[in-house]
Amino acid sequence: MPLTNGDIGANPAYLLPGQKLMDYTKALEVLEKEYTTRDGLDAKSLLDSQKNGGLTYNDFLILPGYIGFPASEVALDTPVTKRISLKTPLVSSPMDTVTEHSMAIHMALLGGLGVVHHNCSAEDQAEMVRKVKRFENGFILDPVVLSPTTTVGEARQLKEKWGFGGFPVTENGRLRSKLVGMITNRDIQFHPSLDEPVTSAMSTDLVTAPSGTTLTEANAVLSRSKKGKLPIVDSDGNLVSLLSRSDLMKNLHYPLASKLPHSKQLICAAAVGTRPDDRVRLQQLVDAGLDIVVLDSSQGNSVFQIEMIKYIKEKYPQLDVIGGNVVTREQAASLIAAGVDGLRIGMGSGSACITQEVMAVGRPQAASVFNVSSFAARFGVPCIADGGIQNVGHIVKGLALGASTVMMGGLLAGTTESPGNYFVSREGQLVKAYRGMGSIDAMEDKKAGSGGKNSKQSNAGTARYFSEGDRLLVAQGVSGSVLDRGSVTKFVPYLIAGLQHSLQDIGVKSLPKLRQGVLDGEVRFELRTVSAQAEGNVHGLHSFDKKLYS
Repeated sequence: MPLTNGDIGANPAYLLPGQKLMDYTKALEVLEKEYTTRDGLDAKSLLDSQKNGGLTYNDFLILPGYIGFPASEVALDTPVTKRISLKTPLVSSPMDTVTEHSMAIHMALLGGLGVVHHNCSAEDQAEMVRKVKRFENGFILDPVVLSPTTTVGEARQLKEKWGFGGFPVTENGRLRSKLVGMITNRDIQFHPSLDEPVTSAMSTDLVTAPSGTTLTEANAVLSRSKKGKLPIVDSDGNLVSLLSRSDLMKNLHYPLASKLPHSKQLICAAAVGTRPDDRVRLQQLVDAGLDIVVLDSSQGNSVFQIEMIKYIKEKYPQLDVIGGNVVTREQAASLIAAGVDGLRIGMGSGSACITQEVMAVGRPQAASVFNVSSFAARFGVPCIADGGIQNVGHIVKGLALGASTVMMGGLLAGTTESPGNYFVSREGQLVKAYRGMGSIDAMEDKKAGSGGKNSKQSNAGTARYFSEGDRLLVAQGVSGSVLDRGSVTKFVPYLIAGLQHSLQDIGVKSLPKLRQGVLDGEVRFELRTVSAQAEGNVHGLHSFDKKLYS
């Protein structure tokens, strides 16, 4: 008598009537011999616009692979230009509500890159670049130096301006002059008179290291001395550079920091337009120490950008140039031929962008990234997937489709390090202002022209959308607000951890292996219907709390 419940004993359970069961130990062998194609779709079939239309990140999923390693072993190193690589594939957008010096500094400390916006005067932008370059160094090669006649009050103002307060004092107030003392926050904090010279408060009992000292040796001296700063002097006692204790601590806390190998300075990028005045702006940025220039245009395939690329490559061969934005192979080819070191992909896919709606021009982001990056890879040109990033999954999808990095605007706009102030919304939530660079608010902002008559011609928003000479501005972006996300020092590590776990699920240990797996057809994809998208999100709950990280 067969058992209908519990232990079936000797009677096997059949899924189909009369089924002949195969040897389970042969499952992998059967899979290899009888199934000639892998499950799911390869990237080329997935992104075939003639069959599936233009796809966005939400329209597909990546199929899981085999996990044979911990997530902590996943490496996220990736190039952002032909010559410069990052430890993490995360870049902040050059928007005036996203990236100024604070965001650029912290993105670099966390292994990514910040692109300083240009909706401000050239002097202000150069000052932001200078702050990034001076923030963390091994040897500070151009420290702020005071003269003996500088007052205590002026030293306090310099601390507020630069964000740090330890300054060397030399005989003539310049580098390569005889060092006479150091003035620190403790020296000036409770000094009774702001009008007295710093010589009345500075420390003269100094610990120094000779020129030629290696970074390792200098770090050891600084650790033993318990001092905040270590001046490096030549044989005549002239100041040649400086080492900071706070930099040592930052090296401990930020092991992934994006730094130049020869100077240990943070890598800094900044955006410029393609107008004649932008050549003057660029010179100031280069003088401030700029490493990467991003040509900021909604439609990069223009005679203006091509001429700008050629000009930069000829005059500043040491400067890497990222062109864009582009969404087609034809656009990309023009800029690659002009000599770009990187490309920025996306048109109308940003959260605050309405270009596709208003102009009827653009392309869904997944289709854009795959087609452009596949073409650019043949010439060794890295690509940035710019726009449409709403979560970790979108970052992974952009990278899987060939981008080497992803650029984020709205995702970072609500963080502490973004420009602007927090305010409480009508719903009682803590939010921060965020706007597209094509919004009327951004295009009418007068900061770029210092409030002068030609502010519109100097504005980054009008330049990006070729609207400098328009009597009537046509918006290609909106203004709004985004919820508070806390500090990027917590949010970016969450993104990094999410990326590592995602690549672990896919079964690859690095971004180059992810891209190679997609190219070889080993990493597979699946289209998602509207119902599938609903199923893949939270559903069926009366209420829930979507806390992303702790």
